[in-house]
Amino acid sequence: MQAELNNLDKYFQKSDLIPAIAVDVNTKQVLMLAYMNKESLRKTLETGYTWYWSRSRQELWNKGATSGHLQKVVSIFADCDDDTLLVNVEQTGNACHTGAYSCFFKQIYGQPEVKK
Repeated sequence: MQAELNNLDKYFQKSDLIPAIAVDVNTKQVLMLAYMNKESLRKTLETGYTWYWSRSRQELWNKGATSGHLQKVVSIFADCDDDTLLVNVEQTGNACHTGAYSCFFKQIYGQPEVKK
């Protein structure tokens, strides 16, 4: 992991922020999309819990630090261009600030999913 900590610049060649898609490692459900800057990615790698950059508040935030709805990082993958991250997490509680488990609950097109 130390080698990765020393090479974070490659993820921020195009922008100071990189999209980070959080996915529940057990259910494979997409939980949320947030953004990381270099500092939040470093803190995520160092602590094993997700840290994001709040674009609205212009500050770092540790997901779940206030609510208790933590995201323990299991693995992180970069896409082929090193400009988007897929963060597999063990989610405690709900991921969405609305109280929903996932931020993606507003269907706008297509057939409803069939629950198995």
